[in-house]
Amino acid sequence: MTTRGLEERRAEHARYKEDVKKRGKPFFPYAMFHDTVMSLVVVCVIVALAFIWKFTADEGPTDDDSGLLGKLYDEKADPGTTNFVPRPDWYFYFLFYLLRIFKWPDSVILGTVGIPTILLLLLLALPFIDVRRERRPLRRPVAMVAALLTIASMGILTWNGAVAKEPLAAENLLNVPNWAKEQGFADNNDAVEGAKIFAQVGCMNCHTYLGAGTSNLGAPDLSEIGKTSPRGVEGFVTYVADPSQFGNSVMPKFGGPDGLGDENLRLLGIFLQSSGTCEPPSDACPSAGGQ
Repeated sequence: MTTRGLEERRAEHARYKEDVKKRGKPFFPYAMFHDTVMSLVVVCVIVALAFIWKFTADEGPTDDDSGLLGKLYDEKADPGTTNFVPRPDWYFYFLFYLLRIFKWPDSVILGTVGIPTILLLLLLALPFIDVRRERRPLRRPVAMVAALLTIASMGILTWNGAVAKEPLAAENLLNVPNWAKEQGFADNNDAVEGAKIFAQVGCMNCHTYLGAGTSNLGAPDLSEIGKTSPRGVEGFVTYVADPSQFGNSVMPKFGGPDGLGDENLRLLGIFLQSSGTCEPPSDACPSAGGQ
């Protein structure tokens, strides 16, 4: 900062002090005291509501057990559910929708880390960039345009994130007949049943198959996995049961006591081995019957 700029800042500060003496009170301690008291009131209200919620509701998950502010808890979450689509809180919808714009792996870091970080740094730097005392909106066109664009972009991204539809298990299940016909395993009952499992247990939250599903966390498309992978049915079963044994710490385990079960894993393995190997039918995927 130049000497002239420093002198102007000092002169503005002196005028501010003079204005405070004539027309108002300084920020410290008056405004800080008011903020502290208001914060204490807010915390007390939250604590009071928590006590009301806790002591007016009965111990139970049904609506009949609700108190003045609702029931204490719902039924325990089912880890094996196939129709629940996790979504963030509404104030993260804008970031949630950015993941749809910036796809893995090419630009997801830019969308989830780069852009939010840049915007946050600009917000923190704003008081040091704009040091003028002028606060009338019409005389600050750059700041006002930037603020309006920020509000509009956040609003649009939040709205799009709120109304975005996720592929549900029931919708994915409708694709199975088309998969069976296109991949050539329509007459392989085990492969068809494995395709139904694949469509319902959450595999398509990360994998794609013949254009359906969502590609997340670098998960590959599985449309030709039977042709491109030498694992075989048993190899797929072993891999899906515990991917961490093969160095994959991102994909969840589908084996064990809380998993899909041996029979479902076998059907899923047949389906994966059938993908890309059934047209024309081959030894890996016979045209009729199961494996």
